[in-house]
Amino acid sequence: MSLTQRQTQSRFGFLRVHFVAIFAICICSVAHAAEPLSSWNEGPAKKAILEFVAAVTDKNGKDYVSPTERIATFDNDGTLWVEYPMYTQVLFAFERVKKLAPQHPEWKTTQPFKALLEGDMKTVGASGMKGLMQIVMATHSGMTAAQFEQEVSNWLATTSQSRFKRLYTELVYQPQLELLAYLRANGFKTFIVSGGGMAFMRPISEKVYGIPPEQVVGSSVVAEFQLKDGQPVLVRTPKIDFINDKAGKPVGIYQHIGSRPILAFGNSDADMQMIEYTMAGPGRRLGLFVHHTDADREYAYDRKSHVGTLDKALDQADANGWVIVDMKKDWNKVFPAHE
Repeated sequence: MSLTQRQTQSRFGFLRVHFVAIFAICICSVAHAAEPLSSWNEGPAKKAILEFVAAVTDKNGKDYVSPTERIATFDNDGTLWVEYPMYTQVLFAFERVKKLAPQHPEWKTTQPFKALLEGDMKTVGASGMKGLMQIVMATHSGMTAAQFEQEVSNWLATTSQSRFKRLYTELVYQPQLELLAYLRANGFKTFIVSGGGMAFMRPISEKVYGIPPEQVVGSSVVAEFQLKDGQPVLVRTPKIDFINDKAGKPVGIYQHIGSRPILAFGNSDADMQMIEYTMAGPGRRLGLFVHHTDADREYAYDRKSHVGTLDKALDQADANGWVIVDMKKDWNKVFPAHE
């Protein structure tokens, strides 16, 4: 064999090895990209989701659902992002009280504002839902809709959660982000249906979840059209318009979406009515609850929790065909990677 022939063979061998290596990398990359829900461990919960989506998107199957009817609703607090030890919006309201206190000297002697300003959370808690609503109404009204949106956006862009030292918008659940994307890739329209304030969630819903503002259903205050300095604006008033929680969730779905979901995902007893409403429709349905069982990577709480109580739903899940997603067992990752 001549030197030229040996050189040609060597080059061919080099190229062949590299071609095989590149081909293998491409195959692995395609396989990885094609595998849905990579942050979900193999198990009954992931299997139920994959089988459900496959069934309702199979045009030749008995469970096929047209894309226009593929509606999926998700609670927000505790289902899509962290809610423990305090609901994010409640913390926002508490911090707004401190910010606005100089403009309201009467708060120094008026409960529950007095207790909150003094750091007496026991008294604040004892004021119950009535006290909480006083705080929310005082801090979420008296401004235009645009001003409130800016306040929320600024706060969420700068406020970190106490334990994880990350922005609340970074403490969304990676498995749920994957599920939302997977559903949309299969012709679903995804909605947030939360007891939280609709105007509190909308400024970040599209950036964080890929869910546009018009697909966010939540609690609301009465807004009024006014002219200020000759400009038309919407002003938020201290009057409750609608509480989108518990039995209010199916009502909110009816009023805002107009179609019964075929998939609903919650994390507490307050989501039971939404899931019951979803499951009661004809054809194949899927109802799921996140069970917070991971004290190391997030939090562990359920029956006795002061937020996100999951009690009756745990007891009734098997009988009703609801899927309980065990955070510790079913998710191999909780939050997105911290850059």
